[in-house]
Amino acid sequence: MANSDPTPAPARMQRTLKDSVEYKGVGLHSGKEIKITVRPAEAGTGVTFVRTDLDSQPVVRAHGANMKARQRRTCIQDGRAEVYTCEHLLAALYALGIDNAVIEIDGEEVPGLDGSAGEFFRGLRDSGSVESRTPRPVYVVKQPIYVREGAASIVALPGTGKLTIEYHLDYPHHLGEGGENAANSNGAKSSSKKQQIVGFEMSADNFERDIAPARTFVFEHEVEALRAAGLGKGANAQNTLVVGPDGPQENTLRWDDELARHKILDLIGDLSNTGVELDAHIIATRSGHALNMALVKRILEEREREQEQGEVPSDTGLNISDILKLLPHRYPFLMIDRVIELDGFQRAVAVKNVTINEPFFQGHWPELPIMPGVLQLEAMAQLAGVLLLRKLENTGKLAVLWSIDKVKLRGAVVPGDQLRIEVEVIRARPAVGHVRARCKVAGRLVAEGELKFTLVDS
Repeated sequence: MANSDPTPAPARMQRTLKDSVEYKGVGLHSGKEIKITVRPAEAGTGVTFVRTDLDSQPVVRAHGANMKARQRRTCIQDGRAEVYTCEHLLAALYALGIDNAVIEIDGEEVPGLDGSAGEFFRGLRDSGSVESRTPRPVYVVKQPIYVREGAASIVALPGTGKLTIEYHLDYPHHLGEGGENAANSNGAKSSSKKQQIVGFEMSADNFERDIAPARTFVFEHEVEALRAAGLGKGANAQNTLVVGPDGPQENTLRWDDELARHKILDLIGDLSNTGVELDAHIIATRSGHALNMALVKRILEEREREQEQGEVPSDTGLNISDILKLLPHRYPFLMIDRVIELDGFQRAVAVKNVTINEPFFQGHWPELPIMPGVLQLEAMAQLAGVLLLRKLENTGKLAVLWSIDKVKLRGAVVPGDQLRIEVEVIRARPAVGHVRARCKVAGRLVAEGELKFTLVDS
């Protein structure tokens, strides 16, 4: 399936739901009754969770930067707020091409429903979708991206214009009849005795038919340890397959290779945290959520590297002329050279090329030139201004810095460095903006902080 000379997938416009969709159920691990409402959102919002049960209703965005390691489940966390077991819902959104949604949730765990993504998919599909005028970012894997831990591994290879996944689940016990090379419903060959191998090509129809109904599973010998760790409180025979020494009971299986199909379901949900449409062929062997998360982070790192080298075309960036129309700053105090990514009104990425000709180097440690940390903060503030002032209702206003919090200066920036500035909105109101920002050099975090602005008439 791999292609050494990948052709970029055709761009499409971002989509959101036409109508809100509501789900209720018990969390597989917490055992708590949870209600979620998936609502439409404007382009660039991404998939964000709102914890309605907590004071100030914190927002947690589904993104690789917010993924945290948790046993047996996907977790995203922003500050003290977290949401976990979200992978089945995220996979359904990704399969349907729903890029933007606000999910109100009154607890920490997404309901497990029947342990699959089937009910999530049907509800979202029946809502319908609405297309925006903002392009969906696409990332084309150009060279192998590899992660490994022990006998488990995942490699992302150049694709064929779409996302395809091959999952190898090594399982030493008998899993039912069907022979070593039984064909599954999408034509891929799979083994059902000592190894399950499933191939999948991403499309909404394929996902609904071949992947969405696959349920979560647990090995019988793990049950006690999971319960002792406070997990699996909501698991039962209806939402979780229990795999004993002889495999799961055959009369409970939806396919002979349901376990491997569920692994693909989890992988799709985790990959959705890249925030892009993936063009890749992925081969996973014995992997789980931890390794999925490692792959997401490696893909994002590679995308950053390609962006900084100008290898990733951007339909939503801004050149210096565009920046000057939004900001009042001019030489020598303009601290961003180019905006390389704009994700609606939610996130922006810019670069500044730091040279020895910067005027501040003449007086700031001229024998050992280091960019002042306050100017890194200024670069963050200026990019935040670009992001906030792009909104139509903010035309003609100024973004005045109001407060700076949680600042950490972690490394030196010197002549020859390219400063990558990232800003993400925490909260935006008509007169106030609150953002989280960071600066990196060659993938190394050098500064970060949270900034608040008030928007005033110019």
